[in-house]
Amino acid sequence: MHQPFRTVAALAVAVLGLAVNVSAEARDDRLKMPIADAVAAAGDKLDGSVKFYWGTQPYPKTAGDLGTYTSNKKTNFVGKSDKEACQWAWLSAMLSLQDRAKQEGGNAVVNIHSVYRNQDFTSETEYECGAGSIMGGVALRGTVVKLP
Repeated sequence: MHQPFRTVAALAVAVLGLAVNVSAEARDDRLKMPIADAVAAAGDKLDGSVKFYWGTQPYPKTAGDLGTYTSNKKTNFVGKSDKEACQWAWLSAMLSLQDRAKQEGGNAVVNIHSVYRNQDFTSETEYECGAGSIMGGVALRGTVVKLP
């Protein structure tokens, strides 16, 4: 008679543990982070050969549109602050856009905006970072152009 009770109790503890684990991993925050802070944290990792224009920032007349590209970079959030992890993912996405611009023969990326789960977020001062309990990331989309 005691065996069924132990089995039910063990099952209840397992289900409770799973529920707590799922809710802990279920974090899915959309954080708005300052671009200026990410640029400062990047130091000289962006080499300056490509100019970046966020949102609706004005830019010089282009000599050509070389395509619109998305860079979606993830990082491990374990043991990092949201700010630190988001800046890491942001820098990875920006380096990818810089490399793509060079590859396409461009020298600027314009109309850069965040794309989180296919939803655009456009700002001249902030980017959006998806933050989970374990992983998070930044997805940026912009148009590569050739400025005179």
